[in-house]
Amino acid sequence: MTEEHALSQSVTALKGVGSKVAERLSKLGIEKIQDLLFHLPLRYQDRTRLFPLGSLRVQQECLIEATVKTSQIKFGRRRSLLCHIEDGTGSIVLRFFHFSNSQLKQLSQGARIRCFGEVRSGPSSLEMVHPEYKIIASDKVVAVDAELTPIYPTTEGIHQIGFRKLIKQALAMLSGTHALPELLPDSSRLHQVAKASLVDALLFVHQPPPDVEIQLLLDRKHPAQRRLAYEELLAQHLSMRQVRALAQQHQAPILQGDKKYRKALLDGLPFPLTKAQQRVVAEILADIKRDVPMQRLVQGDVGSGKTVVAVLAIIEAVSAGFQAVMMAPTELLAEQHYQTFKTWLEPLGIQVGWCAGKQTASERKQVLEALTQGHVQVAIGTHALFQDEVVFNNLGLVVIDEQHRFGVHQRLALRDKGRGSNSFPHQLVMTATPIPRTLAMTAYADLNVSIIDELPPGRTPVTTVVLPDTRRAEIVKRVHIACQENRQVYWVCTLIEESEHLQCQAAEDAANELQEALPDLRISLVHGRMKSKEKEAVMQAFKAGDIDLLVATTVIEVGVDVPNASLMVIENSERLGLAQLHQLRGRVGRGSVKSHCVLMYHSPLSKNGQARLRCLRESTDGFAIAQRDLELRGPGELLGTRQTGLPQFRVANLMEDEDLLVFMAAAADKLLQEAPENSAPLINRWFGHKLDFGHV
Repeated sequence: MTEEHALSQSVTALKGVGSKVAERLSKLGIEKIQDLLFHLPLRYQDRTRLFPLGSLRVQQECLIEATVKTSQIKFGRRRSLLCHIEDGTGSIVLRFFHFSNSQLKQLSQGARIRCFGEVRSGPSSLEMVHPEYKIIASDKVVAVDAELTPIYPTTEGIHQIGFRKLIKQALAMLSGTHALPELLPDSSRLHQVAKASLVDALLFVHQPPPDVEIQLLLDRKHPAQRRLAYEELLAQHLSMRQVRALAQQHQAPILQGDKKYRKALLDGLPFPLTKAQQRVVAEILADIKRDVPMQRLVQGDVGSGKTVVAVLAIIEAVSAGFQAVMMAPTELLAEQHYQTFKTWLEPLGIQVGWCAGKQTASERKQVLEALTQGHVQVAIGTHALFQDEVVFNNLGLVVIDEQHRFGVHQRLALRDKGRGSNSFPHQLVMTATPIPRTLAMTAYADLNVSIIDELPPGRTPVTTVVLPDTRRAEIVKRVHIACQENRQVYWVCTLIEESEHLQCQAAEDAANELQEALPDLRISLVHGRMKSKEKEAVMQAFKAGDIDLLVATTVIEVGVDVPNASLMVIENSERLGLAQLHQLRGRVGRGSVKSHCVLMYHSPLSKNGQARLRCLRESTDGFAIAQRDLELRGPGELLGTRQTGLPQFRVANLMEDEDLLVFMAAAADKLLQEAPENSAPLINRWFGHKLDFGHV
């Protein structure tokens, strides 16, 4: 059996892997022996040297050796065993909450102990809580480890020690001469780190030698790790190219409409389009006049006017004789779009239909029939549009608002609604969450990107202040003053719990408290559990100025436009991401009056929390904020990794490997030119078990 073939065997061929262990490994995407090689360490522990106790500092993970001075059981809220140990340079306390009588005997005065753990700050001295330890005979010299200890991402039922044994077996097979083929042609290795061999890089990363520059490895900046990151980023880039190439093989309807509709809409608008809007509309119109499906992402900061851009694309589709659909992530936003589109399109004789989960059966039946027969030319809705009974007469354009809230697969399900024999509708994807260039290059490499980088004139920048909730009374007073000046106010309640029920409860409590404190104000409440009609009625009343103070959950995050609202208070603002806070803040400052946003937080605030709120206070630029959010929270959280089809990288880090990303387009070109047959195995090597790119 060749080495290569040996690596493609099932993991059950390894010693110690029965059906139960194999089942657990498959949860991690490990099915073949080769998959183990690409299951890389999350981090390393340095057990190659002993640290003197006098040199320890908080948060350091290290190996120490010392003598037990005293051991005692301390009774408090929780019973614990405290061992004071010394080595002549200093002392530290070992704290155990779970311990047995035999441990008590083991850890008696005079015992020599070697421990590994994290140093923490205790009530009276430095501590290690539940360190790994072993007792050492006082007359014996025990060697330390020869290499760094890798810590792997694992799953319930597989311990690190067991995992390391499996990896060792896989590595033993790897040392054969042709164990893993090099899939990168020399010409595609455009960065110095890519010149190293794949096998050497894998061996190094799994078993770093003792003379390695440890900090480089711990910071994930070692050339061996970067060699693997290079290949992984290239595999991901190729997979997105594959998605695009598959889409480009399909036909799409040519949407060249009657200019008079577009002109009628523009003439009726109370404002002219900005230069940025005009540019993006031109890019979209050029795309939909071609017979391949458009795949375009439009990014625009809060309030940059993406809706008008979408409407102009939709009018083009309808005037060319096709239907268009727009999908939004929440009922509230979909309803808002429905009202706006009706106002703009019905005077032009274009019928707009509404499709949401909360409609009555008869309303729904009526809309579905009108869509199937083509009487409704534009459908607006939420996830309800995915359902099988929604059938279009001839769908030409799909618009998806706030793309990051939907999965790639959902984007696809909607596209399939317009599928002819080999024809697909054009796709326009919009987001008000600005995506840093690095992330857009990776997550949306299958889309062309347009940016609306200019705000309409007359928008006033929002001043942001950050205050602790101990100053709530002052903030309430400030709300009162704003309302007495005939301004309107949002009060947003956020809760970290996923439970919508608890969120709504918190908003109800806040509304009651505020009504008690401000009896002369007209206060209303809007949250996710209200019926659509109730929500719509409250929002319309707020827009009409019949409500002074609107208490809401984050359902108002996108889309609601009330120019007279000039103050927003966000409770527990430290619990939300920067992008979401920036979105919420964009609900005020929509008129010409000076607007403010108060970010209220609960003390104590972590360093990260302080940095995030400071960033919002100092900047109103959505792209700068998104870049900062990416640095603080990472790409998965910013985009919702599970949602986007953006894979969880094993080695690459979009922030730290930004310098490698810029080579990917050229490296992919070279590989597809010289060794196109290597593209699929490369994608499969890194992402085979994670993504079904073929259908996206």
